[in-house]
Amino acid sequence: MSNRTDKVLLLKGINTMALCLLCSFGGPTLLYLAFGNPNKPLYWPLILLGCIICVTAIVLGFKGLKHIGDSLFNQNQS
Repeated sequence: MSNRTDKVLLLKGINTMALCLLCSFGGPTLLYLAFGNPNKPLYWPLILLGCIICVTAIVLGFKGLKHIGDSLFNQNQS
């Protein structure tokens, strides 16, 4: 067994972290817009969508770090 980095898994992890970065800016931005206009009709949908995007950013961050760690330390089971 060679000690090489799995480049396909590393690229998958980097792509996941890029999506995490987009979500970690998009979710709080939506929450900021929603809390700034509490009398608008889209107040609750924007809060709900912002919270979902923030949770998605956290999940994608953990998944991306797991993929990167697995690619560096050869933890793939294939």
